[in-house]
Amino acid sequence: MGESVREDLGYEKLLEQDGFFAHLLGRSPSGAERDLTYGPDLPVVLLTGGPGMHKGRLLREVRDGFAAKVPVIHLDCASPVFEVRAAAEPGARSAATEALAEVARRLSSWQGTGGSFAFPRLFAGLAVIASGVADGTSAAVAAEVERYGELPQRQRLRGLAAGDFWTGVLHGTVRNLLTALVADGLGQYPAAASTALLDALFDRLAPRGRVELQRIYGAYPGAAGQPRHGLSNLADDFQAGDEAREVAEGFLFRALREDLEAAYASASGWLRRVGRPGLLLDHAESPLGEGLLRAVLTDRRGGQRDRVVIVGTARRPDGGAFLHAGLPPGDASPPAVFRPADGKAPAWSRRTGEGSDQVPLADGVLLLRMPLLTGDQIRRETERRQTRAEPEGGANRRRVDGAVARLSGGRPHTVMRLAAAAASFRMPAGANDRDVLDAPLRLPGDGAPERPVAQVLLQELVLDQLPVGLPDEHRAQWLDLLTHLSVAHDEECADVLLRHHQSGQVHRLTAHNVSTLLTDTGWPSCERHFIADFGLRQMLVHRLYGLRPGGAAWHADHHLLRDHYAERAAADEGAGSRTDDGAGGGAPDQQAPDDRAFRSVTTHRMNHHLVSGGADDVVSHLAGTLPGRPGEWCAELLDIAQAPYPGDVDGRRERAQGLVAVEDGPALQRTVDQLLHAVWLCEERTRPTGRETARTLARLLELLSIMDFPGAGKLSKTATEWRELAANDQPLRRCTCTEQLGRRR
Repeated sequence: MGESVREDLGYEKLLEQDGFFAHLLGRSPSGAERDLTYGPDLPVVLLTGGPGMHKGRLLREVRDGFAAKVPVIHLDCASPVFEVRAAAEPGARSAATEALAEVARRLSSWQGTGGSFAFPRLFAGLAVIASGVADGTSAAVAAEVERYGELPQRQRLRGLAAGDFWTGVLHGTVRNLLTALVADGLGQYPAAASTALLDALFDRLAPRGRVELQRIYGAYPGAAGQPRHGLSNLADDFQAGDEAREVAEGFLFRALREDLEAAYASASGWLRRVGRPGLLLDHAESPLGEGLLRAVLTDRRGGQRDRVVIVGTARRPDGGAFLHAGLPPGDASPPAVFRPADGKAPAWSRRTGEGSDQVPLADGVLLLRMPLLTGDQIRRETERRQTRAEPEGGANRRRVDGAVARLSGGRPHTVMRLAAAAASFRMPAGANDRDVLDAPLRLPGDGAPERPVAQVLLQELVLDQLPVGLPDEHRAQWLDLLTHLSVAHDEECADVLLRHHQSGQVHRLTAHNVSTLLTDTGWPSCERHFIADFGLRQMLVHRLYGLRPGGAAWHADHHLLRDHYAERAAADEGAGSRTDDGAGGGAPDQQAPDDRAFRSVTTHRMNHHLVSGGADDVVSHLAGTLPGRPGEWCAELLDIAQAPYPGDVDGRRERAQGLVAVEDGPALQRTVDQLLHAVWLCEERTRPTGRETARTLARLLELLSIMDFPGAGKLSKTATEWRELAANDQPLRRCTCTEQLGRRR
């Protein structure tokens, strides 16, 4: 993508000649040296952001911009190739060892400044675990070791000696030795092959090589300074599996970084190499990625130092639960944070002193927050894609701009998909933002037919980015479960829906399970909405309405929740509990707790009754509970009206303005009817409200304020407050997801 498009992504300064990555790697994209940021102790940099935030895209741009000047390796930790390779010899390989070998192979053929790299330290560890091959014979072990034959010796550069300490152990030597052992009758004795391999490693080393292996593998747990013991223990731990294997894999990662460090720290490396090597870990939230991150962070916390720049991706805003030593979010110390808009990288240092080797791994992390697009950036993206002029003065374009901004929430990927689909799309008269989701989109280069953009986005943001911890048995139904949960507000009503839609299944997800999985995937949380990301929720609501003809699935879910809360209210009433504070009128006003989506069971029931066709009943309830309690009543009105509108012709604006004939009744009830529909328009957040709706709100509240019931006069102040909010397209009651929506406007 060109430079002009990159500027719309909000992170272009990070990639500039004097930007963050140039100083982190010590070299600019053009090849000029740069003063190093941080060091000799380096933080692990994690790009944080949920689906659609272009973390992987930024990593690829770092690779493309810098890899010709400094050795930068991009590794997709979610690629199945490493698991596939490991499955061929599970006793001698794992996804981690295959990934490390892949990194080493790429660097062993790097042709930039300073030339290729050798990995004798890593080779030694990989060689000893080769004794775990299934065949177990010396020949099989030899064949497995030969897979790594190019790693210990660096490619010779013209006019330069290799200069490696691995003198004497060249390609083929180990294989020839082990093959000879077969002729001696050792047969299937892995221990004998392993012993012979260790003999080969140590007997043929130059003195400096022996010292170096002693330094590295003598430090392996339980080795007591003896490198042969360390290598044997490493092989045993790898064979033991589980946590012991993780220790071995982590140590092999250390050996790889030690090989890179040696290439820079030697006399020749100091003269010929510039900058720092980099390892870019895409999808680092995967088990492979988390294992690599855990290993390097643990090493550095313990005092190990290396110059390898580690940049990974993290879906969770805190970088990942494994960083925080099991502490709850409120008790964990947050890592250092950097935002591209901040300009220069922040100061960073590791805690030192007593107990510093036991602090959570988050202490060694710098979080780089991937930016949401601003309103101006979103408008530029939609304008860039417009295909024709509009004779009506751009009204459709402005309407499309607003819909893209609200539905995307500023997520760059969502903005680009919606803007592309809406390039020649005309919003229907009186459209809901969700109408844009039906705009057709053909993805460039894949040859597939056009699909509604909502289908494309749900595939890319949900199905292609399933939670790492989602059990296999729930993967096929994940999107369907989220679709039904789009109408839920809190964990209680989410559990009602989950029990219904998982009935008959042995293994079920609870609302807490789903909430945790959403958080781990990078989706935000909100105190009023179970699916907290506004744009994702609207896509799921749109899908729910279309699951069955006439929105039957939509109505069934709301009826289910309405009936659940009706039964709860009846049960509480039968138990002598007061379920609707002040339902009989005259109760004093009080503030709702911050951690509740609704003030009462009854308001929760009325919310779902309103959405499922019970507007007249809701009006009667509101008219009957207003006198004497205007402040609390207004809060309940906002609770009830925080709802999406069914996917049919929207008559709320006309009904709010009194243009729709309704059943005749007292003036109080007719005015409440109009006010409910005006507030519903404002709180759904999928249509612009503007001055007209603001005036309607204020007029209706003023009418109520002069009626003859206790507390009516207090509504005049509310009229002023709500008019100002609605005139500026602000929510009447704020929550986390509407706050985010407001920041994008």
